[in-house]
Amino acid sequence: MTQLSMFDTEKQLEKIYEINDFLPKLSVFVDFEHFRPLIDQHCPVKPQPKDGKSPTITSSSAKFLSSNIYLSDEQTELQIHDRLSFQHFLGLTRADKIPASF
Repeated sequence: MTQLSMFDTEKQLEKIYEINDFLPKLSVFVDFEHFRPLIDQHCPVKPQPKDGKSPTITSSSAKFLSSNIYLSDEQTELQIHDRLSFQHFLGLTRADKIPASF
């Protein structure tokens, strides 16, 4: 199996964003840190296992994204695993552990 280089990933993202640039625009215009208290209050993040990452802005951003495109937690997790654009939007790389719950 061929390994993707950083250049290949960037080219993939460029093509994705040529077709649909919603997520890059959203990340430029929305400061999710500003909304963290509100998101956490209305969309609480599920506790992470002891070996998992503690809830971060990534979880809040994922919760914001899922609630605005009407995805269940399970579908959000699947889309983050499956979609390079979701990973990029959330500041994750393919090497990062993706939170199991939001």
